[in-house]
Amino acid sequence: MVGTWNTATPSSNHHPSATQQYQAIITTICTLVTQCETQLNQFDLPLGIGIPGAISLKTGTIKNANTVCLIGQDLASDLSDQLNRSVKIENDANCFALSEAVDGAGKDMNTVFAVILGTGVGGGWVINKHLHIGSNAIAGEWGHNPLPFPSDHDLPKQTCYCGKAACIETYLSGPGFSQQTHLQFQYKASCPEIIEASTHTQHPFHQAAKKSYQLYVDRLARSLASVINIMDPDVIVLGGGVSNANALYEDVKRVWHPYIFSDSINTQLVKNVHGDSSGVRGAAWLNMDRFNS
Repeated sequence: MVGTWNTATPSSNHHPSATQQYQAIITTICTLVTQCETQLNQFDLPLGIGIPGAISLKTGTIKNANTVCLIGQDLASDLSDQLNRSVKIENDANCFALSEAVDGAGKDMNTVFAVILGTGVGGGWVINKHLHIGSNAIAGEWGHNPLPFPSDHDLPKQTCYCGKAACIETYLSGPGFSQQTHLQFQYKASCPEIIEASTHTQHPFHQAAKKSYQLYVDRLARSLASVINIMDPDVIVLGGGVSNANALYEDVKRVWHPYIFSDSINTQLVKNVHGDSSGVRGAAWLNMDRFNS
């Protein structure tokens, strides 16, 4: 099995068309597969790929991708033609969820909701070690629901790439957190810089960073509470760059109770086991039918 992560188009000084970007992705993936097989001295392996989007059950082409040049493309067929083999494609968060449910942080649990908090916000469901795709191939797309329990503390609203405003993704992704901090507190910094400044009292923007981080924790708690209220998972596994903030796990659990419709909360909130490799591992698992619904 070979697993791979969709690769961004190489940068340049000009702005390539969507078609050129798509062709560059095809070329890059084919090159990576060839290099891997040469190094392994194993050839014609089935290929699994995680992408920031989903396969439309209506058309068989890519939809809902924040790598927008993929939208409307039959990526699996195009790669299969180029590589002359079976290619399975799945949403990147689903791949991450599968990896963490099979032999990662959720391996001992029956229901696993896995979350990516990175450049975007995605999620995937695994039930009894089987990936749940859903009737519309959008299971786990919690990032494009509106932020729950909104208040004036969540203003101003950002517009999401999907065309709507105040999506969870615009608050909880790394870039969204950074931009919201800038909009509300006039502190322009990356997500890791904000979290770092929130813990150092001598930092010139400590108070702004601390308040922004507290708002982030509360927004994450609200958003995860809505998932718990609907699906009631055994465990929620966090991944992506933001998941590396170790304080986040206890901080969220301290504030999510009022938003969860239960007198006690047994759902665990844990960090991923396999790190940045987890999505690639899950892409490789796609060719093992016993892990797919």
